[in-house]
Amino acid sequence: MTAYKSGDPTTINRLYGRSKGKPLRAGQQELVDTLLPQIAVPDASEVSAQRLFGQPCPLHFEIGFGGGEHMAARADMLPDHGFIGAEPFINGVAQALVHVAGDHGAKLPLGNVRIHHGDALEVLQRIPDGALSFAYLLHPDPWPKARHAKRRMMNDGPLDLIAAKLKPGGEFRFGTDHPIYLQHALMVMRRHRHQFEWLAKDASDFQNRPGGWPETRYEAKARRLGHEVWYMRWRRR
Repeated sequence: MTAYKSGDPTTINRLYGRSKGKPLRAGQQELVDTLLPQIAVPDASEVSAQRLFGQPCPLHFEIGFGGGEHMAARADMLPDHGFIGAEPFINGVAQALVHVAGDHGAKLPLGNVRIHHGDALEVLQRIPDGALSFAYLLHPDPWPKARHAKRRMMNDGPLDLIAAKLKPGGEFRFGTDHPIYLQHALMVMRRHRHQFEWLAKDASDFQNRPGGWPETRYEAKARRLGHEVWYMRWRRR
């Protein structure tokens, strides 16, 4: 998924990580060719609810949605809300399109999802300040080596940008099964206490998945491997 290199707080210096894996299946390629252009986030213009969905609505933004199962489940759960997801990995985009289109025709396509195949921060910069109700960063690449810490999305520049785009009372959710990344995230978030209030009263609040938080495939894989998973929630002050 997207990784950030620190420097200018809002400028993306470099996008790390792969953008393509194994060849797409025929059905996935068809969705990339036909559905993606219909629901793609427009280039080089303001990314607002009115522009994307034709009317004001609560906006959600997912940074690096992986296979899109969380984004699609949330969009299905909240049909009156608008969901924007960004993912540079084309295989993840293709899988998300399967969810949006309706698995095997069992469901109608989700009309409240827009997808950007590319860097999340580039889109985030074009969202009006205070427009987001929710922002999600779920199981990002942990870049576990200390020398790669600057590549993590949980860093000061991206967090300042997320804070600017969330409305007061808006929620930022972060999930990980990687203890090094968790420690790093908590350290960084302490520096942003003036922007975010941690919504945890005791350990159970971040050790158990909250209601309305669909499981991602990365979380499911982590649990199969016996990893502990942490669910972190902060409210924009």
